[in-house]
Amino acid sequence: MKHTMRALLTGAALAVFALPAFAKDLTVDLAGEPSSLDPQVQWNPDSYYVYRNIFDNLVTRSNEGEIVPEIATEWEQVSDNELVLTIRDGVTFHDGSALTPEDVVFSVKRITDPAFASPQLGQFNQITGAEVMEGNKVKLTTNGPYPALLAQLVKLSIVPKAVVEEVGDEAFNAAPVGSGPYKFESWDRGVSVTLTKNADYWGEEGPFDAAIFRAVPDAATRVADLQAGAADLVVSIDSDAAAQLQNNPSVKVLSAPTERVAYLGLNLDIPPFNNLDMRKAASLAIDRQGIIDGLLQAGEQPVAQLASPAHFGYAEDIAPFEYDPEQAAEIVKAHPDLAATPVSFGTAPVFDQRVVQALQQMLNDVGFNVEISMTDMPTYLAAARAEDRAQRPGASFGRWSCACQDADGIAYPLLKSDSSWSRVNDPKIDELLEKARVSLDEQVRKDAYAEVAQIVRDQYYVLPIYQAAVLYGASAKLGFEPTANESMFLNRMTWEE
Repeated sequence: MKHTMRALLTGAALAVFALPAFAKDLTVDLAGEPSSLDPQVQWNPDSYYVYRNIFDNLVTRSNEGEIVPEIATEWEQVSDNELVLTIRDGVTFHDGSALTPEDVVFSVKRITDPAFASPQLGQFNQITGAEVMEGNKVKLTTNGPYPALLAQLVKLSIVPKAVVEEVGDEAFNAAPVGSGPYKFESWDRGVSVTLTKNADYWGEEGPFDAAIFRAVPDAATRVADLQAGAADLVVSIDSDAAAQLQNNPSVKVLSAPTERVAYLGLNLDIPPFNNLDMRKAASLAIDRQGIIDGLLQAGEQPVAQLASPAHFGYAEDIAPFEYDPEQAAEIVKAHPDLAATPVSFGTAPVFDQRVVQALQQMLNDVGFNVEISMTDMPTYLAAARAEDRAQRPGASFGRWSCACQDADGIAYPLLKSDSSWSRVNDPKIDELLEKARVSLDEQVRKDAYAEVAQIVRDQYYVLPIYQAAVLYGASAKLGFEPTANESMFLNRMTWEE
């Protein structure tokens, strides 16, 4: 199967926009500062919004969700476990050096090196080899068939081998060098990251001279900045803020359903959630539809599995979770020692705290003892991945997206026992996830993911809540199309005076 540039540029991500003739800087208010600017270290919204404009990836998605060329101009599956990609000529990194197939191979080997310990390793660890071939090509070899490979490569950024090896990982994160449409300019820790336009970019040039990404944890402040014209785009607003903005003709609200699944993660290694009855009680206590209707109101849908209808592998027949607080209270009352156990509920400012507080209230109303633990995003992520799982929070709120639209990208990292993100240790789930990961038969994959979803549903290992929608506030002059994978490509935006 061969995909060519000619076939794939239809409706592609590299759409041409008429650029304005004026100079304009874009100011974006994020919910927190990036935890990393090295694209192979961390993958979370505040980091991704910034570094995805610094780096090019092997392939990308158009605004319509199709996988289209970026650094790889075409690709061919030459065998069940070998993918050959043709690397684009004429691409330079921001330091002026040429991007070569050697940089692609280095990037692949870096993110798949267990010693590098990337949090994204579970999404790429099926890759067992990367080598340069004649004709400006790179061959990737996988551990058997891997049908989700191309979808995962959407997230694989290309870093310059020479720079990383010269300065080291820590210095590279502090001052990253990519080949994308915007260059890293500065990082005022805790305040903002500034990018400037790459005038030598091989692809579509961005309309802004610079983009300033500011860390503004308070949602009300982000909205006030937008209303006052101090920000041009703000993220992570809620339905109340959206309603407030509707009355201001100088701004607008943008929204889209996403592939992100919001869930309540439970620490299965410590009380009270090492007990199945208590996990069931927690699920029965949660009014998922009430959260959607009463708080969110942006098109969210309740889900009972770690996948959304936007994912391949979503199982249609998984029964919705029941809401029965009376039954939940009876279960909790029958386990007084477990009920008395304090539960630290981990969260960070990027999450909608109305939802976090509602979950806390619902759990405490049926007899749990839950206390919210708010930290910045890097601290939250570190706690969620603590090597000693007993040291992780008793519960945590998460909204997971793989930007790949394949169940492998969410089920594998959150449920596979050897994943640094997983709280689950179930041999049957491990077996099914491996089966789904390597089969080229779509029905085999679908059946495996359906069985995984049913086990998680029956055991209440994780408590999915809803398929998230995303809400942005933007200047009325900004042209920006939100996507299901929550990308913020500066060079796909427009500005009208």
